[in-house]
Amino acid sequence: MTTSTTAESSAAAPLLDLQALVAAVRRRRRLWCSLALLGLLLGAAVAFLLPQPPTAVTKVLVAHEEDQPNDPGTLIRTDVALLQTTRIADTALKSLKSQENAEDFMRDYSGAGLTNNMLQITVTGDSEAEAVARAKALADAFVADHVRRIQGAANAEAKALLDQRDQLKHQLAQVNKAIGDGTRTSEPESSADLESLYARRAELTSQITDFGQRAGEASVGTPRLVAGTQIVDAPHVVRRSLPKAAATDAAIGLFLGLFLGLAVAAVAAVVADRPVLRREIAANLGASVIAELPHRPAGRWQRRRVRAARERLTTSLARHVRASAEPVSLLELGCARNTSVIALDLARALAAEGPVVVVDGLPGRQLAGRRPKPGDPAVVTGERAAAVSREERRLGVGSVAPGTAWTDLQYLGTRTVLVVRAGHGSAAWLHTVARQLADQHIPVIGVVLIDPDPRDRTDGTLWDGLQGALRGQNERPARQNGTVPRRAERLPMWAARVPDSDQEAQ
Repeated sequence: MTTSTTAESSAAAPLLDLQALVAAVRRRRRLWCSLALLGLLLGAAVAFLLPQPPTAVTKVLVAHEEDQPNDPGTLIRTDVALLQTTRIADTALKSLKSQENAEDFMRDYSGAGLTNNMLQITVTGDSEAEAVARAKALADAFVADHVRRIQGAANAEAKALLDQRDQLKHQLAQVNKAIGDGTRTSEPESSADLESLYARRAELTSQITDFGQRAGEASVGTPRLVAGTQIVDAPHVVRRSLPKAAATDAAIGLFLGLFLGLAVAAVAAVVADRPVLRREIAANLGASVIAELPHRPAGRWQRRRVRAARERLTTSLARHVRASAEPVSLLELGCARNTSVIALDLARALAAEGPVVVVDGLPGRQLAGRRPKPGDPAVVTGERAAAVSREERRLGVGSVAPGTAWTDLQYLGTRTVLVVRAGHGSAAWLHTVARQLADQHIPVIGVVLIDPDPRDRTDGTLWDGLQGALRGQNERPARQNGTVPRRAERLPMWAARVPDSDQEAQ
C-alpha cells in the first residue's frame, strides 16, 4: 500500500515546482543581491574610470528624388550605410589632412536616421575641437557625395534621353527623304505609302518632342535636389553630465547583475535539488515536521520569540521521550550547533525526573569538549556510552551527514528525532537517510526544521508517514535481557509550526 501510494504521488508530482523554485531562489538572496550590488558598483566605476570621449553631432537634411510620403525609411537607411563607407571616410580624412586609416576612422563615428530625410552624424575625437572638425568634414563629404551622385544620375538620364532623341531625329530625316521621293512619282500605289510615311513622321515628331521635354525636366530637377541637401544643424559638442552617466551605468549594471544572479540562483536550485519547503522535506524523509526554529535569531524581539519557541519544542520533545520506553536520539543534518543546544535544553528538562546522560556522537565532539556549566547534564562520548547505567536516562546526539557510520546510530537511540536544516541536504541524501534509518529499525518520531522559509505555507504533515517511517519496527529482535520486545505505540504526529517572525503560531 505504501509503495503504491508513493508511486502514485511521484507520478503526480510536477516536473518543476515553481513554489519550491521561488523559495530556493529566495534563500539564495545573498548571491543575487551580491551580484546586483557588484553590477551597481561596476557600472558606476565604468562611468568614472572609462568616461565617454568628446563627442560632436551634426544633422544633415537629405533630399531624394524617390521621396514618397509612405516611405518606410529605406532611403535614409541607405544613406546611413553609405556614410559607413571608406569612400566618404577617405574624403573626410583628406579634407582634415589626416594620415589615419579609413577603417579606424569609421569606428569613431556613426549615423542614424531621425526621419525619412534627416540624418544625424555622431563623431568622437581626442578633443572637443577635433570632434567638431571631424563632424564637419564628414557632413561636407556626405553632402558632396550625395550631390555628386544626384548630378551623375541626372546627367546620365539626360544623356540617355538626348541620345534617344537624336536617333529619332535620324529616323525622321529618313522619313522626310522618303516622303520627298514619293511626291515626285505619280504611281497610284505611292499615295498609300505617302499616308503611312506622314503618320510615321507625326509619331516621330511627337516622340522627339517628348524626349526633349524629359531631358529638360531631368536637368531642371537636379538643382532642386542639390539645394535641398544641406547641413541644417552645425556640428557642436554634446555636453554630458558625469553624475547622470554614472547613475545610468549603475542602473544598467544593477539590472544585469540582478538578472545574472537570479539566473544563477535558479539554475543552481534546479541542479542541486535541495528541498526547502516543509512538505518536500517531510515527503523525502517519510516523517512529519513537528517544529521549526530559525538558524540565527537577530534582534531582541526575535530572540524572545525564539526562546519561547525553543521552550515549547523542549516541552514537546520531553513528552515524547517520557512516553517512549526506549532511548531517544537527536540526529542532525547541517545544524550541529542547533542540535547541541536543543539536546542540552531537553536534558535539563528531563533532569528534574532523574539522572540524564547525553551521549555525544557529533563529529568533533562538540558537546563532550565544551566546558560544562552549573546544572548541565553529564556528557559522555560514544566510546563511554556502554558504561552508562540503566538507571540513568540516555539521550543520544549524532549526525546523519555524509560519512555517517549507520550501524553506530542504534547505540545513540533506538528512536530518533531528526534535526534538519532546510536547503542543506539534497533530495537523494534525504532518501538515503530515511532508508538507512529504516534498515537499522530506528523509527523517526518527527523532524525539527531549522532555518525554514518564513513564507512557507505548506503543512509538512504526513498522515501515513509513521507507517512508512517505522518500516520493520514490529520485527525488531528481542533485547539481550530476554524480555519480550514492546510494540512501539503509535505516537501523534503534530505539525506545530514555530514561527521565526511575526506570523501567528499554530
